[in-house]
Amino acid sequence: MSGPGAVPPTAVVPVTVTAVARRLQLLLALLAAVVLAVTAVVVLTLPSTTNTVVDYGVVDQVALAGLGILLAVGVLLLGRSRVDADASGIRVRNLLVHHELPWQSVRAVRFERKSAWGSLALENGDEVSLLGLQAVDGEYAARAVEGLRALHAAARANDPVRPPLLYDN
Repeated sequence: MSGPGAVPPTAVVPVTVTAVARRLQLLLALLAAVVLAVTAVVVLTLPSTTNTVVDYGVVDQVALAGLGILLAVGVLLLGRSRVDADASGIRVRNLLVHHELPWQSVRAVRFERKSAWGSLALENGDEVSLLGLQAVDGEYAARAVEGLRALHAAARANDPVRPPLLYDN
């Protein structure tokens, strides 16, 4: 080993690492199914609703069905978070933001014990959340973190060792 982040000779460095929030996707799929089921019940019972003010028709049914489908798709889109990494760098897709970073700009791959998801500490002091790497995924998330750390260490193995700074932990 040449530096503090170097990979031990016996460590296996994966070619690629991919992480998605599996349990979150399952929960969101169930929620989307519930939204569709409730929408279907409302759409099918709407014509039989007696209301003295409004007469519901086919157009109203189609509009409500479309709204239910849009809501279900919106719920499913919340689970698109993903982390992909290889020897060249890491790609992070969170809810609204996409990051593509080389390993040289990443200081550390973090996953604290009490954190809901992992994060990347960047060399410029910023932090990028890894929403695709959720603590509730258990062993799957732990393997993904180990793979990310191994890829990071392998990519940074030949970097010069930085002198410690006062605020480094």
